[in-house]
Amino acid sequence: MPPPLPGPLEHLAPLLGHYGYWAVGGVVFVEDFGIPAPGETILIAAGVYAGAGELNVVAVGLIAFTAAVVGDNIGYLIGRLGGRAFVHRWGKYVFLTPERFASAERFFTRHGGKIVTVARFVEGLRQANGIIAGTSGMHWLRFLAFNALGAALWVGMWVTLAYFAGTHIGAVYDTISRYEAYVLTGLGVLVAALVVRHLLRRRRRSRES
Repeated sequence: MPPPLPGPLEHLAPLLGHYGYWAVGGVVFVEDFGIPAPGETILIAAGVYAGAGELNVVAVGLIAFTAAVVGDNIGYLIGRLGGRAFVHRWGKYVFLTPERFASAERFFTRHGGKIVTVARFVEGLRQANGIIAGTSGMHWLRFLAFNALGAALWVGMWVTLAYFAGTHIGAVYDTISRYEAYVLTGLGVLVAALVVRHLLRRRRRSRES
């Protein structure tokens, strides 16, 4: 008998109980190339089920990791093939000129690895991660490496926590969410500092040339 899922995970019980591993892989997969889906919550719910012996924890981890990496790579392909044309056509309406877009591409090429790894833990960025990387022109092998690292950390953290916390995972998730704003603020400050440093170096090179 599957354990009752707490709070925000409860609505996933029928899906997870009926489709099992397919539900984990499918939901994580579609979320990771931009379709709104509860990828993180079903991952946590699957960890709870694994802790109760309903699913194999290693299989959950491997399936979720594979689905996350493949999904983000589809997002990367979407951004790579269609994103640049889209930005050049419509970017002017949000003051994103081709020149500014080229500057953003260079910045992402230099610091994209950090962004790709951390974005996995941020709602919204997790879904758009691959598309942004593809649009900015980040090299695919570099994206693949950092994306796989982020996926491994993300899957490993939530599956392990849910596996050991069981039905108490709701309290753990609430605690982590409570401090998410501080984490996002810190990331925002870090990104802003990198942008300022990039602009200062660019200005200095312009003066020297």
